[in-house]
Amino acid sequence: MNTPNNKRRKETRDKISKVFINLLQTKEISEISVTDICKLAKINRSTFYVNYLDIYDLAEQIGKDLEQDVLSLYKEERETNHNSNDFLKLFKHIKDNQIFYKTYFKLNMEKNFIIREYDYHLSKKLYDDKYLDYHMEFFKAGLNAIIKKWLDNGCKESPEEIESILKSEYQNKNNIKN
Repeated sequence: MNTPNNKRRKETRDKISKVFINLLQTKEISEISVTDICKLAKINRSTFYVNYLDIYDLAEQIGKDLEQDVLSLYKEERETNHNSNDFLKLFKHIKDNQIFYKTYFKLNMEKNFIIREYDYHLSKKLYDDKYLDYHMEFFKAGLNAIIKKWLDNGCKESPEEIESILKSEYQNKNNIKN
């Protein structure tokens, strides 16, 4: 394994990603060119193309990297097949990585991310296994909406406050009458 070249490649990819993410804060993806990225990152076009096929490949890789970061937050839970429904660590991660999450949502990547484990056991308990897929979709949409709203507000509330808001949506579930 050629460690110096791997380190250099990672540094180059990080530089490209950083420039791209910064550009996405003021432009749409269709308005960003490889030339823009290369000028700002001070790299040659060939360097960009050694690392990515095109702008959309770069965007997809950034989304995958963020998803891996999120999954790593719950690695132990996934390995032990135990769901603690601990969203606090997710909300702390979001607060610490706001620009990445803003980018993730701006590129509509959340629709590709499968959140099966997040709420499965709680939903199963609350809804007696009836229409579980519908409840999961509802939860996923609600969670994404809360995160987007929080990001739009500059994450002014603490991660603990956001977790409390999320939990309050489920707290009184059994008290609702049809």
